Amino acid sequence: MRWIYWLGWMAFGSAFRTLFGMKIVGAERLISHGPVLVASNHQSYLDPPLIGNLYQTEMVYLARKTLFKGFFKWLYSQWNAIPVDQDRPDMTSLKTIIRKLKEGNRVLIFPEGERTLTGEIGSSAAGIGLVAVKAGVPIQPVRISGAFEALPRGSSRVRFSQITVTVGEPIILTDRDLAGRDAKETYEQVSLRIMDAIRAL
Repeated sequence: MRWIYWLGWMAFGSAFRTLFGMKIVGAERLISHGPVLVASNHQSYLDPPLIGNLYQTEMVYLARKTLFKGFFKWLYSQWNAIPVDQDRPDMTSLKTIIRKLKEGNRVLIFPEGERTLTGEIGSSAAGIGLVAVKAGVPIQPVRISGAFEALPRGSSRVRFSQITVTVGEPIILTDRDLAGRDAKETYEQVSLRIMDAIRAL
């Protein structure tokens, strides 16, 4: 890890374990080498570093483009964040994600597209199925529990709630999964499969 990434990784990891008693379930299922599309539910601002702490090497994240200002533009870039317009997502962002995966990176995506308002898992936004199919890499479903209670959307107050991250079995798309449908239907079916895998954890 580069030193600036390592500092963030260490600081967040220590905080998660000390303040939130972070528990990891299914760590043996993690794909630790090569490209992988990590798909997780989205409960809190805590989620990206939570998932990042599952791995011993760097990964790529997505972040709202409005966060890339001043010092944070430099910092988020050092932490491998890709700016994304949540209000008007476009193919440019999706192509960047696909390229990062094909280059051998590990990339984190929240299929819901935004943090939950209730703590429940919502539906998948457009794009995750397309990315999964076009990149052709293993998909690692992950479920976060407790982060909503720790720092819910709309709150600036951190509560000390235990956080659990559960890792699911990797999804490997086969030719059979992609056959017999038009592209749009294929993307939708893959998106549904990924969300079902997250909910099942």
